[in-house]
Amino acid sequence: MKLLQVFFTALKLGCTSFGGPIAHLSYFHDEYVTKKKWISAHAYADLVALCQFLPGPASSQVGMAIGLSRAGIFGAIVSWIGFTLPSALILILFGLGLSAMDVSNHKQWLHGLNVVAVAVVAQAILGMGKKLCPDKERLTIAVITSVILLFFSSAVLQVSVLIVSAIFGVYFLKSNEDLPHEPIHQGKKTIGLFFLGLFVLLLFLLPLLRSSFDLVEIQYFDSFYRAGALVFGGGHVVLPLLQAEVVPTGWVSNDFFMAGYGLSNAIPGPLFAFSSFLGAVSSVNPHGWTGATLCLVAVFFPSFLLIVGALPFWEQMRKNQIIRRAMLGINASVVGILLTALYHPVWTSSVFSPKDFALVIVGFLLLEFWKLPSWFVVAVTVAVSVLIYD
Repeated sequence: MKLLQVFFTALKLGCTSFGGPIAHLSYFHDEYVTKKKWISAHAYADLVALCQFLPGPASSQVGMAIGLSRAGIFGAIVSWIGFTLPSALILILFGLGLSAMDVSNHKQWLHGLNVVAVAVVAQAILGMGKKLCPDKERLTIAVITSVILLFFSSAVLQVSVLIVSAIFGVYFLKSNEDLPHEPIHQGKKTIGLFFLGLFVLLLFLLPLLRSSFDLVEIQYFDSFYRAGALVFGGGHVVLPLLQAEVVPTGWVSNDFFMAGYGLSNAIPGPLFAFSSFLGAVSSVNPHGWTGATLCLVAVFFPSFLLIVGALPFWEQMRKNQIIRRAMLGINASVVGILLTALYHPVWTSSVFSPKDFALVIVGFLLLEFWKLPSWFVVAVTVAVSVLIYD
């Protein structure tokens, strides 16, 4: 009975949670704290703090953690399925339709999806920058990160920059914010160690398996697992990591990539569900439903392992000033990574004319200052693009 309650509550949120990770957390609070009373307000805030510390999609991890506290490990799984299923189905069906049609006859609305992604990412950067870079030290970290990655772009360098930013945070930043506290379901530390160990093992084992066996399934799982494991700061930040994995390899064209990303911002649910679209439209087997499911599971699996593994140790982690200062540096660096992604691939693959730029600034105005929902802005931008492009 509890599993069904967890699933249907998460499914309801997956159908109605528009607006990205921050908005998702508000919907979660209203449902889980105010209506269901499954968790107290202080415990919820504590949980959000933990999920912001961990790499991966914060809103999905909060949902998994609440499912875990309500119905154990299977509760975490069905909570993820319920929240992710609606958006994944929409994106997979869109991907299959896009693959089957003659794209040359639909370039106008496809380009409109590409253009609106620029406004969405720009708004995300501004919102994250205000929160994560409120002083000159952290703003400097963000800018330096962006400059380095603009000149020398690689996944290894991106991780290295995050590590250096964490070290800088430990020595030069101060954490004055007091995290709200109330004990939450923690689980056994032995189980936590097992899941954390599995997370690290797969991070190093999958590249070895990829180099040893020429199997597309292993390549998929390795690429999407690493993307899900190394993302700090929410769904938008996974964009450059996924783009680096699927576009240069020829798995997905850049036009398809940006079109899928544009649509993912117009529908409810987690942005990480974008991975299911990439699996569906991949040019290599497995694609379609099989490829979509494989990519979707792979990108979320690190988040599941981390949240189940970290919860038993959260009481110690939350009191550790070194961890808190390191996270200040990492979060600032994340803003720089997203700033880099705004230029490439988002801007460079979408803005080619004054019309494109006009749509971008109007879309940004509607999102940031008029506070219109993202799905509405995406729909308007696509409709206008059909009218103004030849």
